[in-house]
Amino acid sequence: MALSVVFHPAYVAPLPSDHRFPMEKFGRLFERLVAEGVVTVETAVEPMPAPRGWLELVHTPDYVSGILEQRLGPEATRRIGFPLTAALARRSQAAVGGTVQTGRLALEHGLACNTAGGSHHAFSTHGSGFCVFNDVAVAIRVLQAEGLIDTALVIDLDVHQGDGTAEIFADDASVHTFSMHCSVNFPLQKQHSDRDVALPRGTGDDAYLETLDSELGSLLPRTRPDIVFYNAGVDPHADDRIGRLSLSDAGLAARERMVLESCRAAGFPVAGVVGGGYSDDLDALANRHAILHRTAAVLAAL
Repeated sequence: MALSVVFHPAYVAPLPSDHRFPMEKFGRLFERLVAEGVVTVETAVEPMPAPRGWLELVHTPDYVSGILEQRLGPEATRRIGFPLTAALARRSQAAVGGTVQTGRLALEHGLACNTAGGSHHAFSTHGSGFCVFNDVAVAIRVLQAEGLIDTALVIDLDVHQGDGTAEIFADDASVHTFSMHCSVNFPLQKQHSDRDVALPRGTGDDAYLETLDSELGSLLPRTRPDIVFYNAGVDPHADDRIGRLSLSDAGLAARERMVLESCRAAGFPVAGVVGGGYSDDLDALANRHAILHRTAAVLAAL
């Protein structure tokens, strides 16, 4: 079976030419996946942008209105890090809708991947760190509201702690949050996930993979979720502009195999989202993100 891949043209929203967020990477990623035959333009799934009601399952109505109507104050906008525009609001709704659709496809087929998502610094009341709406949190709440799942596990391997996700699901026994990240990186003030693993600066492939293997070995049988949402951020890469860990391309590939194979062997559906990744070389960055989809495509075909 071919891998289900979710993409929306609105994933790329205009930003000022000197902005440091690599927004174009989402389009480059999809182009690369098409060029490699992982997906075709015809078979890619275009999601419905998330309606207000979905967003308010996680975020406060005032915050949702502030984004959708572009009326957040300057301090709240600065904290997000993007200029607040109608295109950005549409982009954020599309990314959330994409992760919801990815979750549905994962439940149906066992494995699916978005080409955006992983906005884990978005809290219930505000956005932060280039994250507007917490797409994984909204997707979990939508699937729960629709009766498709009861429980979920979030495996967050972005180099930055999933602080917004931890805050949203604090004291919620139906969702288990796991974050493995660099200890000396954004956010300065960490939240409490159900399980946090803070790695020292410069951690490379061997130590990283040994730690992850140990964590998965206890995490999966203990939580036994109805679905796993996997944030496959590539910013732990040695060449990432702000990552501070030292994974190689081969290390990222081994990581993706480990996560996806472990979850599938245990019988848990997996919805993958791309998470963070920062480089001025957009082709190299798109190639790193594509490792998730390539790996998933091989497994989906088995």
